[in-house]
Amino acid sequence: MTLTNWAGNYVYRAEVVHHPASVEELQELVARSPRIRALGTRHCFNDLADDPVALVALDALGQGPEIDENARTVTVTGGTRYGTLAQHLHPAGWAVHNLASLPHISVAGAVATATHGSGDRSANLASAVAALEIVGPDGDLRTVRRGDDDFAGSVVALGALGVVTRVTLDIEPTYDVAQEVHVDLPWTEALAHLDEITSSADSVSLFTDWTGDTIQQVWRKTRVTPGYALRTDLFGTTPADGPRHPLPGIDPVNCTAQLGEPGPWHDRLPHFRMDFTPSNGDELQTEYLVPRAHAVAALEAVRALSDVVSPLLQVTEVRTMAGDDLWLSGAQGGPRVALHFTWLPRQPEVEAVLPTIEAALAPFDARPHWGKLFADEHRDLARLYPHWDDFRALVARTDPDGVFRNDFLDRHVL
Repeated sequence: MTLTNWAGNYVYRAEVVHHPASVEELQELVARSPRIRALGTRHCFNDLADDPVALVALDALGQGPEIDENARTVTVTGGTRYGTLAQHLHPAGWAVHNLASLPHISVAGAVATATHGSGDRSANLASAVAALEIVGPDGDLRTVRRGDDDFAGSVVALGALGVVTRVTLDIEPTYDVAQEVHVDLPWTEALAHLDEITSSADSVSLFTDWTGDTIQQVWRKTRVTPGYALRTDLFGTTPADGPRHPLPGIDPVNCTAQLGEPGPWHDRLPHFRMDFTPSNGDELQTEYLVPRAHAVAALEAVRALSDVVSPLLQVTEVRTMAGDDLWLSGAQGGPRVALHFTWLPRQPEVEAVLPTIEAALAPFDARPHWGKLFADEHRDLARLYPHWDDFRALVARTDPDGVFRNDFLDRHVL
């Protein structure tokens, strides 16, 4: 049976995919494997999670989330999806600080690639990690905790340090969120007031195809507090007259509720509902994260490329995040603005355009999202990460025989 990623643009080369039913079985499997890689929910658009020999998926590890109310943490298996985690947390009165646009992704996979939601004050999903349990190359099981020497290099680790079996996340009391959508934000207002716009809610997303004089949609997700009311003003926009999909002309039936209707955090922070299975094979994705100080200049640089970008594009989403201290995180060292491109499924043409985009964004130190398509044409990612050499040294100490190495790591990192 051919195994592909979620979008269908990548076919995995591994000869076998293992599904161990226990951590002990996983330890034995890793100990006797010369090469092996962890496989999550297959949301990577490149070969990051692949290996020509063997893959291991954690979907058969059945242990449920364990909430520690005193520590304000929850511990889950690495293969647990965020939507599943929410179904345990919310009824118990707890929540995580943010979610990505899809709730279907696994915790370990999202953490390993520094996947994120949006919000000026919200760091990426990996920032909530308090501890990781990892099976190393000899089958040994170790735990790395916040405050340990290697912790900042072990969270966003691209699968290079082992198979993450359990993740402990910070949690907080549950909360409600209301989602508003505004249409036709003038580009002049967006560039002049970007900070005010992105700080106007707890999570803000701008959707554009880079053509015309306006940004087509602005989605604002706000934690509901006493006195909350639907807001209609936002720098010349118009409130949406009904639910919207990020892509024009698409029925929003599978989007989370909008129009200012309050609901639980996990039913509003993602763009799409957990019970909706995203379509397969009709998109590709790329994302670049630029320091907040360069956000306006980066937006203007991509606008100047609209003639080459827009014909291949479905939509671009602009999001923000707070900084963190995780070595290979896209937001390491300070707040970032993310430019996320959802492309038409025309991979050769998309890949041909990526070097042009990366050249335009190079003056702004744009970091690519690890799990999406990027060119890295001159193999110069090292200059973008102050702890690059520290991470390489950590990998050399942890996995000296390269059990968890693969072509992606050899090409871009090691």
